[in-house]
Order: sequence, then C-alpha cells, then structure tokens
Amino acid sequence: MRVSGLRSGVVPLESWLWGRTLAFGVLDFGGQTDSSWRRERILNVPLCREDCEQWWEDCQDSATCKVNWHKGWNWTTGTNQCPHGAMCQKFKYVFPTPADLCEKVWSHSYKYSTERRGSGRCIQMWFDPIEGNPNVAVAQYYALGPAADPHPTPLVLLAPLALVLLGVTPWG
Repeated sequence: MRVSGLRSGVVPLESWLWGRTLAFGVLDFGGQTDSSWRRERILNVPLCREDCEQWWEDCQDSATCKVNWHKGWNWTTGTNQCPHGAMCQKFKYVFPTPADLCEKVWSHSYKYSTERRGSGRCIQMWFDPIEGNPNVAVAQYYALGPAADPHPTPLVLLAPLALVLLGVTPWG
C-alpha cells in the first residue's frame, strides 16, 4: 500500500498513539465499545478529512478480504491470512467511502471528521515531528475546550490523552 506523503522521519498516527496510550486503557472519543478482545485501544479518534480521504485514495485499488482488521483473521499458519471462504475485493468495494475505510478498518478506532488539518479539532494521521506535533492542540481542545463549550460533545477519558500528548505521565 502506498501512503502519500510518507517520508523518513514522518510518524504514522497509530504508532504514535499506541506508543503513548497503553498506560491509560481505552481512549474513547465518544461511543460504546466492547473491548473484551483487547485491553488497550483508542476509539472514535477524529481523523482529519484530508487524511482519511487520502488514505482511501491511496488504497482504493488495493485488495482486502475483511472489513474489520482488528480481529477474525485465520492464524493457523502463524501469520494472518484471510478467513476461510473470504473473498478478496478492491477497497473501493469493501469501503465505498473514505468514512467507511477510516471508521471500519480498525474497529472504530478512528472517526471520519469533516474538520480539516490545522483546525485543532482532528488528529492528523501523519506528521513530521521536526515541524512539531499538531495533535497536541487537538488533545488539549478535547480535554479542555468542550468544558467551555455550551454544546459539549460527550467525550470520555480525554484528559489522560492530553497528558500523554503533552508528555506528562500518571506515574510522575
């Protein structure tokens, strides 16, 4: 799979988030989940519109046999294989829209956002750490901003995410 704009030093969002959130359990940006199959995860993280659309554009002609990549693979050979009887299809048929891909491929870890990069309201999938981390402002907004908003979005466990993004750990 080709990922547009990736270059040396650019941090993929999932690696960055996973590496910083495991101490906090489920990071939930709203919604219900059954996390019995995984003890730590992110949920409904708002992805910037451009990132989600570019991801879909880059992958639309690639093939997949599953909608949800978090679970359900055939591991009998020691590597993940398509489940028996699953048919491979192009992404654009399995995920007809960018929102379908971004929200379904990783069990709703991400949520398609109409917000744009730089808005401070959505996570950027890829960023160059030399230029600073744009996702810190997003975590601060969701941890602190909605408290002042007269129409807050229901969000759970965002203060720990803000602390992680700011480099503060719960153990000091």
